[in-house]
Amino acid sequence: MTLGRLNHIGIATPSIERSVETYRTLLGATAIGAPFDLPAQGVRVCFVDAPNTQIELIEPLDDSSPIAGFLRRNPAGGQHHLCFEVPDIDAAIADLTAKGATVLGQPRIGAHGTPIIFVHPRDMGGLLVELMEQPKDH
Repeated sequence: MTLGRLNHIGIATPSIERSVETYRTLLGATAIGAPFDLPAQGVRVCFVDAPNTQIELIEPLDDSSPIAGFLRRNPAGGQHHLCFEVPDIDAAIADLTAKGATVLGQPRIGAHGTPIIFVHPRDMGGLLVELMEQPKDH
């Protein structure tokens, strides 16, 4: 497996609209995508572009969303995960599991339209790490 670039930082939020306003007002963000739902993952997301990466704002669609659980423990929201690109998600899974890491669930299509997986925080020093297959247009 070859670790690629940091694609985005996932931030859980109880309100995408309030978070967008914060990034716009306090940090001068101007490149802000339209929020959209990912029902299969139980979330609504919105990307804020920075010069070197993106911020993924993540709001739960309902109380069964994993993000809703995160917000119950962290009501104001906060950093949820880091997402790195990998050339081949299946090769990354094989490599990680061969090395004893726990991959959470099966690959699924993420917000960028490419396969993703998550690596258990206990294997990553307490940090939830998302790996996404590098978009083909990269």
